[in-house]
Amino acid sequence: MNLSWKDNENDIDWHEASTLYKIAPMGDKQPQDLKKSFGNSLYKCFVFNQTQLVGIGRALADGIDCSYLCDIAVHPDYQGHGIGKAIIENLTELSKGHKKIILYAVPGKETFYKKFGFMRMSTAMAIFKDHDNALNTGLINET
Repeated sequence: MNLSWKDNENDIDWHEASTLYKIAPMGDKQPQDLKKSFGNSLYKCFVFNQTQLVGIGRALADGIDCSYLCDIAVHPDYQGHGIGKAIIENLTELSKGHKKIILYAVPGKETFYKKFGFMRMSTAMAIFKDHDNALNTGLINET
């Protein structure tokens, strides 16, 4: 594998990024939405094997108080090779000057993220546009 890293969104094929999220599987994220969300994020990672996008992630951060790691995905053919780990480590390192680093992940991945020092929050709450889906997939509960 010949991996290369980019930390900016210049020349990113957002259709390829959208496909990566679908097959990772991380949901249906539209190319124009990805372009906007990554453009508004302070830190970002794009990992390529030659010209193919195989890993992606971002941190929405304010530079002082809070950095929020999200949208981390690795192509299924490249999972298990440390790419996800490297993306988390990179975004965490970039965020280390913040008072808190928050991570949003799909249910079932908690053990993976604990290896990096992330702990479950007892006060986190959310409002989802698709409330029923969030409830059905375990992202939220009504208790």
